[in-house]
Amino acid sequence: MDSIPRAYRLKVSNAYRTFSTFNGTSPWGHSCSDYTPPVALMGPHTASLGMRFYTGGMFPAEYKNAVFIARHGSWNRTQKLGGDVVVVKLNKDGTVKSIEPFLTGLIANNAYLGRPVDVQPLKDGSLLVSDDWNGAVYRITYHKP
Repeated sequence: MDSIPRAYRLKVSNAYRTFSTFNGTSPWGHSCSDYTPPVALMGPHTASLGMRFYTGGMFPAEYKNAVFIARHGSWNRTQKLGGDVVVVKLNKDGTVKSIEPFLTGLIANNAYLGRPVDVQPLKDGSLLVSDDWNGAVYRITYHKP
């Protein structure tokens, strides 16, 4: 964590994490304005489980200090959502600049082919992605074309 610039650290104090965050009031009678809103919306029931800042040097410079997020995916939706890895690129002040697909193709014909659980950058700059659907760990590398 010491290698992550302070502006990029996500604030979680006073956070409120339930589905009712944006419907006006919480189930306990508090106003949503009493809580810190999320810094980004990842999609309903996407189960964003693993999250890591990328500080490696293998991927292009645009990925430096970005956040990789493994979205395990919905289990109870008619139309499957998630089942991928996204990269959250940040502005210099730590706010979200963009959320972009990184690892896709794990849903076909509305069925899972894989379900990412976590991400882990390695010292060589590559990225590990665990998949509990297939009992596998994938290593993602990059080489300049």
